[in-house]
Amino acid sequence: MAEVRFYHLTSTSLENALPSLLEKVVQRNWQALIFTTSREKVSELDTHLWTYKPNSFLPHGTINEQDFQDQPILLTHKDEKHNDANILFLINGAKSQHVGLFRLCCLLFDGNNSGELNYAREEWLSLKNEGHELTYWHQDPQGKWSEKRSLDT
Repeated sequence: MAEVRFYHLTSTSLENALPSLLEKVVQRNWQALIFTTSREKVSELDTHLWTYKPNSFLPHGTINEQDFQDQPILLTHKDEKHNDANILFLINGAKSQHVGLFRLCCLLFDGNNSGELNYAREEWLSLKNEGHELTYWHQDPQGKWSEKRSLDT
């Protein structure tokens, strides 16, 4: 079973929060698979990760590239384990049938969006029933994360 962390975005957007989490992945020499809901979202995120900071580089690639399996951070819209990633990121409401293949799964959701909030609640129940270890992380007004043990409903 995987450890699953629910990241409740309340004070920053996904585009602002995700790169800092991915920087930690790279610092630790881990590999990540980012699963989103469409090719368009993959393309948008790919562009964003190249430009989010002018003086920073976040090594990544997309499923559309020839050497995709070698990328430390891989962006995809297909629910398959495409590289040797030990961390799965679920964003934009993506649901995976392969959470158990990863050491860690990070599900990021916008707490200001009722659809994403409902999605997170449904996934919490589903993943809990599958026996995964769940933790809930909430942002403070400055965007710092604090860990909680249960989902506020």
